[in-house]
Amino acid sequence: MSTTAVAVTALTALWVGFSGISLLRRATFVIEPLQEYGVPRTWWTPLAVLKLLGAAGLLTGLAVKAIGVAAAIGLALYFLGAVITVLRARSYKTVAFPILYLAPVIATWALAFA
Repeated sequence: MSTTAVAVTALTALWVGFSGISLLRRATFVIEPLQEYGVPRTWWTPLAVLKLLGAAGLLTGLAVKAIGVAAAIGLALYFLGAVITVLRARSYKTVAFPILYLAPVIATWALAFA
C-alpha cells in the first residue's frame, strides 16, 4: 500500500472518528443541525457508533484490505444518506458539511483499489 493511501486512510479515519465522538458528546455544532433536519434523538447514539465503527474499519483496512473496503463502502453510504437528509430538509446552505466527510471516504475507497 502506498504512503499516500496510508496517509489518506488515517486522516479520513481521524476525521470520521472526530465526527462520531462529537456526536456522542452532543457537541452543539453537531446536534443543532440534526434537530433542524428532523433526525430523531434516539438515532444519535447509533449514528455515532456507526461512524466510530467505520473509522475503526478504515484503520483495520490498512492490514486487512477487505475490511477497509467494506468500511469505506458503509461510510460512503452513510454520508450519502446524510447528504440526502440535508437536501430533504431543504437546508441547502449546509449540504457542504456531509460532503466534506463523503469526499475523503470516497478518496480512501478509490486508493484501496489503486
